[in-house]
Amino acid sequence: MAIRLDKPWTPLGAEAVQRLPGQLGVFQLADGEGRILEIGYAGGRSLFGLRSAVEEARQRQPEARRFRVEITMQYQTRYRELLMLHVADHGTLPPGNRGEPIKLGRLSPL
Repeated sequence: MAIRLDKPWTPLGAEAVQRLPGQLGVFQLADGEGRILEIGYAGGRSLFGLRSAVEEARQRQPEARRFRVEITMQYQTRYRELLMLHVADHGTLPPGNRGEPIKLGRLSPL
């Protein structure tokens, strides 16, 4: 099983976000160069699942140009896993996740 979120990027626009399902899952927002700006999730308190969670993140990240999602019921675990992977690859959290009060373990991807 691969731990990286390797789904294709989708151009970030209001229409693409409106087509997202109202399901639980995780997402990544990136700039035009593919640099991840924020990793987030749609949980049980997300009014319309991924659709509303990505839209809220889109409003916070005006420089975001693309996104990708993964539907999963284990959104909290997958969210932390993606954050740990980003730290392992880049040495820091994505800009949109810095300052979040979250404790992460250490991940050593192959």
